[in-house]
Amino acid sequence: MRILIANDDGYLAPGISALVEACEGLGTVDVFAPERNASGTSNALTLHQPLSLHTAGNGFRFVSGTPSDSVHLALTSGLIPRPDLVLSGINNGANMGDDTLYSGTVAAATEGHLFGVPAIAFSLAEKGWQHLDVATRVARRVIEHALAQQAAQTAAGQGARPWLLNVNIPARADADQAAWEVTRLGRRHASFPAVAQLNPRGDTFYWIGPAGEALDDAAGTDFHAVREGRVSITPLQVDMTDHARLPAWQDWVGRR
Repeated sequence: MRILIANDDGYLAPGISALVEACEGLGTVDVFAPERNASGTSNALTLHQPLSLHTAGNGFRFVSGTPSDSVHLALTSGLIPRPDLVLSGINNGANMGDDTLYSGTVAAATEGHLFGVPAIAFSLAEKGWQHLDVATRVARRVIEHALAQQAAQTAAGQGARPWLLNVNIPARADADQAAWEVTRLGRRHASFPAVAQLNPRGDTFYWIGPAGEALDDAAGTDFHAVREGRVSITPLQVDMTDHARLPAWQDWVGRR
């Protein structure tokens, strides 16, 4: 079994080392991660400049690009054999609801999924790495189940059908003992306004405002589960088609 691990916080972040620890004894682990923090870069690929790739003393490979670049290089450069599973994280902060569209953590997992490899994104729901050891144990259990599921499918002659999971883990000492919940994505309010500041020369520059508060956090959402202290597991898909609106547009186009 071969496992590829990436993240968006950078190869030096505590979360990626924790995810490597969670995979101990489960197979051969390869790490390809951004050289620097690349949070919020979504599925961006670097297309207009070359990427450099280096290996740290601990064997982690780090890339001068985005999380998606990191996974893309791992899967297409020929440097490593094709993995059986792609993991991303453990992220420093939640990736719930609309976050999944912006998240480099989710994007790294999505890149693996796009190449036909089952993938899981893990996030610790509060910043600061509190209870990272607990999140590591949660990740281990999810990974073990994922690998067992793949093995069962292979034994049944079904092959490994690629899937994509987003896992958010409450920053609690008992998160590995608390109830878990399979959820749908919630929604956030729009982000807070951009923040304008002046540099010493009197020029204005801007910081993107903080993420909005939860808008749809009803029972069954990832927001609700994490708020109640439960691990949230959300199956994701890449198809963004609004199937409910297809008939109306097809009708209009058909009458032109």
